[in-house]
Amino acid sequence: METGKAAPPKYAKVTKVLGRTGSRGGVTQVRVEILEDGNRSIIRNVKGPVREHDILTLLESEREARRLR
Repeated sequence: METGKAAPPKYAKVTKVLGRTGSRGGVTQVRVEILEDGNRSIIRNVKGPVREHDILTLLESEREARRLR
C-alpha cells in the first residue's frame, strides 16, 4: 500500500463519445481533453451516463483506455 499522498484530481471535458463497450454495454468510451493541459486529450472508459461537454473528475490521468475495434 502506498504511504504517500495521492495526486489531486484533474478535470477533463468530454469532447467526443466514441461508443459503448463492456460485456453488456455498460461502459462508454470517450475522448476527453484535460482542462489543465489544454492541448492534451486521452481516451477513457466511463461507467454511467455521459454526453459531450460533460466535465469528468479523473483521479488518475496518466492511464489511457485501449481503442474499440
